Amino acid sequence: MARPFEGLADETEWVAMREIVPSATATVTAALGDGEPRPVTLATVLPGAMPALRRADGELLVALQSRTSSGDASRDLASALLAAAELEPGSPLAGVRPAVATTPRLQELLVEQGLDVHVHEDFSFWVGQDAASAEVSAAVEETNEAAVPTVKLDGLPSAYWCQMGERAYIRWVLAEDEDEATVALARLQAAGAHTLGDGTSLLGAFRAAGLLVPVFEVNAGTDPADHAPALVEMARRYADALTVDATLSADERRARDGLVSRQVTLR
Repeated sequence: MARPFEGLADETEWVAMREIVPSATATVTAALGDGEPRPVTLATVLPGAMPALRRADGELLVALQSRTSSGDASRDLASALLAAAELEPGSPLAGVRPAVATTPRLQELLVEQGLDVHVHEDFSFWVGQDAASAEVSAAVEETNEAAVPTVKLDGLPSAYWCQMGERAYIRWVLAEDEDEATVALARLQAAGAHTLGDGTSLLGAFRAAGLLVPVFEVNAGTDPADHAPALVEMARRYADALTVDATLSADERRARDGLVSRQVTLR
């Protein structure tokens, strides 16, 4: 399934949590079995890479970055959610049976789909209200040390600043089909309108769950929020480029080919 989250509200945020944000949660409402719709906490990852768990208070958590086996991440995540709902309170889900053709997709289970993504500085949300075992505490500490500092930028959906070592980047999940987004970015690059201003550069892009995620390098010494206005202006130029229906010029074709050569497929 090229775009497993297509049809869900805030598809770009689903992709961000699935592919580029290290530590975040969001809440959705799912219809499970014959009971009333119930809230479900989506998490980027859970301890020990488990696909899901049910806390002692009954809260369901499902990890978006867990492994999938059917070729459809939506169906695999729905399978994990349904399995977690059957657990006794306080139980982890060690594994999930492979999804089959009759397994519902998230699009069929979710009642309220919009994602209000909450980015965390670390993985202490794993513990919640429960008393952490020594094993979980050790896992939190170890994972915290490897976490990439990440900030969600205001003013634009699915744009995330992150810092790796001494360098800082903005990753922006675009809502359009990968090829359509690539052409629009190529038009901007050929026109010299593809950066966020002086001292920034468009390094390339990820292909993630059917969407394109351009990556901009920015000055690591500036506050993440300082880049929001430039990114909003970039979004306006990008939206204009999407409306152009003309055949690509020679410069635009070269820009497109260069962008394609610098694209990395995450899954």
